[in-house]
Amino acid sequence: MPAWKDGKLGLPVKEAVKLFPELNDYLDERGRLDFSNREARILYNKAIAKALFGLEIEYHPRGLVTTPVSRYLFLKTFLRGGERVLEIGTGHTAMMALIAERLFKCDVTATELDEEFFEYARRNIERNGAGVKLIRSNGGIIRGVIPEGERFDVIFSAPPYYERPTRGVLTEREGVGGGEHGEAFSVRLIEEALDHLKPGGRVALFLPDKKPLIKAIEEKGKELGYSVRDVKFKVGTRWRHSLIMKK
Repeated sequence: MPAWKDGKLGLPVKEAVKLFPELNDYLDERGRLDFSNREARILYNKAIAKALFGLEIEYHPRGLVTTPVSRYLFLKTFLRGGERVLEIGTGHTAMMALIAERLFKCDVTATELDEEFFEYARRNIERNGAGVKLIRSNGGIIRGVIPEGERFDVIFSAPPYYERPTRGVLTEREGVGGGEHGEAFSVRLIEEALDHLKPGGRVALFLPDKKPLIKAIEEKGKELGYSVRDVKFKVGTRWRHSLIMKK
């Protein structure tokens, strides 16, 4: 498991400052980092990606500030190593695709809808010398994006899950899943995934601690014939869910 030299899955702020000295501008008199500042969060997470995962990451100015530790913990709930995987919506960092390839030795294909995010993801893949296959989704999820006959051991995603646009946190494309509880995107994903999973293959979704959302996706999964397992894990002070569905 990636860990700093203290054995913990994380990075002390003072060590992050050594990697990115400009973080000094965001420290208070007690040496605490101002995590309310977007630039501070970006620099700190770039330091974590570099120190713990050996990744050089460029963040888009308006994209989600993806946290490497939360993504690693999510992947760890369902990857064993060496699988052929498909990520739906890799985002501007391509963080999970890169971690899946580098740490779990997976054969990775990833999609992205947004043109600017796609370009950032492409550059992040190139700067890390990764072999991730990146595909423009052009509004689709799996059907019409991934060629017929392509099969994967795992299809995973951090899907949009809000019912309506949010203010100042995520772009509408990143955040709005649709449906009564934000479940519509995820429901469509698990439906389309059935045609692209190997026998015994799995779908895994990275979700917030939002019970109505999780229940709606679970019910649809069972209706489609999946066996469903919900793995709850903590990242910092927040709980997250890995909803794993086996074909």
